[in-house]
Amino acid sequence: MEIMNGRLNNGGNLNLVFDIYPLSNYYFSSKPGVSSKEETLGDRARRLKSNYDVHGMRTYVEAVILVELFKHPHLLLLQAKNCIYKLPGGRLRPGESDVDGLKRKLSTKLSADETQCQWEVVGECIGTWWKSDFETLPFPYLPSSGNNPKECTKLYLVKLPSSRDFVVPKNLKLLAVPMCQLHESRKTYGPIISGIPQLLSRFAINMVGS
Repeated sequence: MEIMNGRLNNGGNLNLVFDIYPLSNYYFSSKPGVSSKEETLGDRARRLKSNYDVHGMRTYVEAVILVELFKHPHLLLLQAKNCIYKLPGGRLRPGESDVDGLKRKLSTKLSADETQCQWEVVGECIGTWWKSDFETLPFPYLPSSGNNPKECTKLYLVKLPSSRDFVVPKNLKLLAVPMCQLHESRKTYGPIISGIPQLLSRFAINMVGS
């Protein structure tokens, strides 16, 4: 896990400095698409309940990856079916650690080969979201519904090197979305993604070479 340097802001408070690089430093290509399940909401709810009965709570790990474009930080998002926005990442396997699972998922979604999992520098967990039921919206705290949580999503800050290749499945689009567009865009991006600018407010984002 990488330790970021600290910097005093004008108010005398210590901010963690996070370096990001221009989008033009990176190269993008595609690979065969990742298959996705076609199912109704009812089928999905039954599948999730069956999975919960066997394995317990589902844990997802997702990456917050930033680049610079037009002298402004942008968040990398995956778009599916032209309307669904997702952070790169996915569900952990039983017994898999957060970091190992996130590296595996990033390699699946953003690299040519799933074995290429050494390029990601996974930093700290910046947020945790919970679902008390299979179809409820996630909350940034553990709901006091009396039910055991059914799902947990953890967001990790991931630092890119100064350059690298991205290889994305053909049925997904990799987008760079400005941070100012995410804020107050809950209807478009959902509660987790739209809340990322606030989670990053304690970091001093340093745009290298912009």
